[in-house]
Amino acid sequence: MQELSDFFNDGFGWACRHCTRELELASPEGPARSRLLSEGEAESKQPELSHKALAKWADPARRVLICPRCGVTELVDIK
Repeated sequence: MQELSDFFNDGFGWACRHCTRELELASPEGPARSRLLSEGEAESKQPELSHKALAKWADPARRVLICPRCGVTELVDIK
């Protein structure tokens, strides 16, 4: 797995290091329910993921990651 300075991949997708750290400090007890129970088929029209710092691809070529929370971006160098 490629090592990035602003993002990490824990097996569920790329997440922002900075926002993850901030969210963990804000809520040290962790999530109240299992991700399986809170991220299954959403009953509402606007589902909320338990990991708010999960990155998205900023371009169709999937070479740039962006954090939807803080807006930091990083180029993923595919070798």
